[in-house]
Amino acid sequence: METPQLPALRSYHSWIANETLEDYSLRYAARSFRRWSPFVIANTALGGISFLALEAIGGAITLSYGFANAFPAILVTCLFVFVTSLPIAYYSSRHNIDMDLLTRGAGFGYIGSTITSLIYATFTFIFFALEGVIMAQALHLFADVPLVLGYVISSVVIIPITFMGVTLISKLQLLSQPIWIAMHLAPFAYILFAHPDTLNEWAAFVGSDVAGEGFNFLAFGSAIGVLCALSIQIGEQVDYLRFLPDKTRENRFRWWAAVIAAGPGWIVVGGFKILCGSLLAVLAIQAGLSRSTALEPIHMYIIAYEYVSADPRVVLTLAAVFVLISQVKINVTNAYAGSLAWSNFFSRVTHYHPGRVVWLVFNILISLLLMLLGIFQTLELVLAVYSIIAAAWVGSIFADLAILKPIGVSPAFPEFKRAYLYNFNPVGCGSMALASFVALLCFSGIFGVMAQAYAAPIAFVTALGSAVAIGVATKGRYYLARQPVDLPAATSDANLCAICGVTYEGSDMVQCTFYEQPICSLCCSLDSHCHDVCKAPGGELQTSRSRYFGKALPHIRDKIAPRMGQRLLKVAGVLFALAVLSGGVFLLTYRLIEPGSEQPHLASGQLLLRVFLALLPLLGIGAWWIVLSQESRELAERDLVASLEKLRQTQRDLASNERLAAIGQITATVSHELRNPLGTLVTSADVLRRSLKSADAPVLSELERLQRNAWRCVRIIEDLLDFSRKHALVVSPILIDRWVAQHVAEQEAARPIQLELAAGCRISADGERLRQAFSNVLANALQACETADDAAIVVSTRCEGNNAIICVADNGTGMSRETVARVFEPLFSTKAFGVGLGMPLVKRIVEQHGGSVLIDSEQGAGTRVSIVLPRAGAGSS
Repeated sequence: METPQLPALRSYHSWIANETLEDYSLRYAARSFRRWSPFVIANTALGGISFLALEAIGGAITLSYGFANAFPAILVTCLFVFVTSLPIAYYSSRHNIDMDLLTRGAGFGYIGSTITSLIYATFTFIFFALEGVIMAQALHLFADVPLVLGYVISSVVIIPITFMGVTLISKLQLLSQPIWIAMHLAPFAYILFAHPDTLNEWAAFVGSDVAGEGFNFLAFGSAIGVLCALSIQIGEQVDYLRFLPDKTRENRFRWWAAVIAAGPGWIVVGGFKILCGSLLAVLAIQAGLSRSTALEPIHMYIIAYEYVSADPRVVLTLAAVFVLISQVKINVTNAYAGSLAWSNFFSRVTHYHPGRVVWLVFNILISLLLMLLGIFQTLELVLAVYSIIAAAWVGSIFADLAILKPIGVSPAFPEFKRAYLYNFNPVGCGSMALASFVALLCFSGIFGVMAQAYAAPIAFVTALGSAVAIGVATKGRYYLARQPVDLPAATSDANLCAICGVTYEGSDMVQCTFYEQPICSLCCSLDSHCHDVCKAPGGELQTSRSRYFGKALPHIRDKIAPRMGQRLLKVAGVLFALAVLSGGVFLLTYRLIEPGSEQPHLASGQLLLRVFLALLPLLGIGAWWIVLSQESRELAERDLVASLEKLRQTQRDLASNERLAAIGQITATVSHELRNPLGTLVTSADVLRRSLKSADAPVLSELERLQRNAWRCVRIIEDLLDFSRKHALVVSPILIDRWVAQHVAEQEAARPIQLELAAGCRISADGERLRQAFSNVLANALQACETADDAAIVVSTRCEGNNAIICVADNGTGMSRETVARVFEPLFSTKAFGVGLGMPLVKRIVEQHGGSVLIDSEQGAGTRVSIVLPRAGAGSS
């Protein structure tokens, strides 16, 4: 079978091809794209810390548990988040990968990290919804915009800014940061210097959920449980930190300052904002506001700006402007991070990537749905449950980065490319699942109120301990499915992706064993034809490749409902997206036409619910149609690619035949013109050598060299003649083990050859022609071991399925990847006196027998040549 030269070419549409929009989602951030300074990247990452949900959270835990419990909980959580975020920020900045790609190589595996992508996406749209509600409240209070319309405005306004990715977001954060800092600090400066007594009132506040004053261990744990949800914020930070330039001797101080300040350092600013919210909530309660109103940031900052100005209009304007700036700054980050998370999730589940912008809109639509459902009213419960999953995730990642990598259990670098990863790694997946299960049981109250209060810390500790235990027990064997192949770091033609035809940096490329060419990490993620055979044994690789490129493809296509599991996942994903979109439209409609208090709410709600439920079957049919249309398009593309591949193969065969015809013509001329003179030269040299037996050693040496080179020319002519002829095969049954042992014994080898014969089967072959191919392979192995004293050659046989395999392995000089790629080209040779027909002849003979030749070689480490032949009586596959 001819080794495939070109895979199914893929052309990405303009959104994905434009990295200013795509921002290298799903892949390593290229050095050529990272053109921003450490200060700009740090400022962009810290710009997202403007989110006012921090103030709402600080106010909520203070009103519930009092200052005596909220304040130490805030300090402890800040320390916890700083410590756990530091290794995450470092590895992401050092290797220029986002949170999802980092998670893949930090103990979760390629498919296992889809769970964490979903969790991370959930974090982004929950906080987007919370911030959107806050923005809508400000619009309602300032401009009398209806809340529902405010939800829509706060969602839609984010799309054009986030559309352009980090390029536009960095400019927004750079321009708005000084204004935001000034407006944020001004009211607290007035409170601190003009009304310091308010700090005493704040410190004396007792929460509604505690029995008495002072510290309460249960209340302290409950406050930590809510705050632990913030630990995932580091994911949004590293989505920007991955664009830091490479650390050099010249910029190392600025690089480290950016990593620490914008990575774990976010919690320093965040902790201050939580305390600000705690103070403002207490002041709002003392001003006579209800608890729900006091937790709305717009009312918090109205209270704050009342210390700055006595004019209500100025106060309202300042508060509204500050809230609007804050919400735009944070929600561009939430939306951007969410688009990356959804891209990572769906690309692995469906092998389809319509572009980050599509998932940006999808993430915002889910957030809008949560706003309409009233997520702000359930803030504490939502965060308390989410913090358990967040703590388990962070515990598993922290265990890998801070413990398992330093002690050498896991690889020193976080590998993110599909071709080198197991689908699931028990270190991360197992520890997170165990920790989440245990902590959720604790949160349910089964183990008592104390365990319920400390469910989030229990999740972190359980994940940390179990991840280390699983990693040590498995010795880290589930991190890498196969060793990564180093590709050139610099951009070059060697890093041209064989699928999409674009050149990438070496860190973003993989050596694909299915296509036997380098491909980029995105094409590797989206390829649905290889079925991960790069991590499977060689026989399975050959079978899968033949099914895709060979004659078995129509039979696979004719099977009933192929790949049903993957198809159902695609349908479910499309149906979910359509249901979310439709549900959001229906809920938005209901909220816009919601009747007044004097009218019953039930009729409209039930009517819309029934219409929505009636629409679901139609959505299901639509989802199935979309998936089938997509598969039909892919099938048409594959048929087109197969036709193009046949055309290219025909062109290659034609070129090869033309070359062989030229070789034949040259051979006929050379044979006719040179064989007789060479024969005379050999005979004359032999006569002279015999006649001059008493001559000096230099003379005899020159005669021997003359005769030796004349014979070499004769052999070259014979090789050319043999290669240009077409020999008919005379096939007979051959017992493969006995045949190999016999021909190895006939070799005049300078070193012993070790035999490992375990095939025990017969093949139908032309023994003389096969002997010629086998001798050529064995001669190459002997030549590769000439200069090494400890070199060894092993000839082995085995059976795999319907194939018998003869393998010749040596630990000699080996070959480079470029040499291996050209070894079957006629007239290509790396030897000083080689004509370059040995391996092409081997390939031709083996393929005449219906087999193939596989070469696995590494320069300086040896070569393994496998001759794969069909067994006698085996059916073709």
